[in-house]
Amino acid sequence: MLDKLKDVLGKVLPDVDMSTVTADTRLIEDLGFDSLAMMMLAMEIEDAFNFKFKEFVKFNTVGDACSYIESRI
Repeated sequence: MLDKLKDVLGKVLPDVDMSTVTADTRLIEDLGFDSLAMMMLAMEIEDAFNFKFKEFVKFNTVGDACSYIESRI
């Protein structure tokens, strides 16, 4: 799951070296996500994992996103 999510993250932030990203990597503090990047990430997750968000979900870390996706698929 982490590797597939890192592929998705790479589409949103192509300049970030994904080899350094772990489950503990923080989206805002470590990767520099802003509100636009968060929206783009949500759209990419929906496409990559074939589901739609039905509510607002706040991800603090990459691991938070992995756990949420795993609970949905």
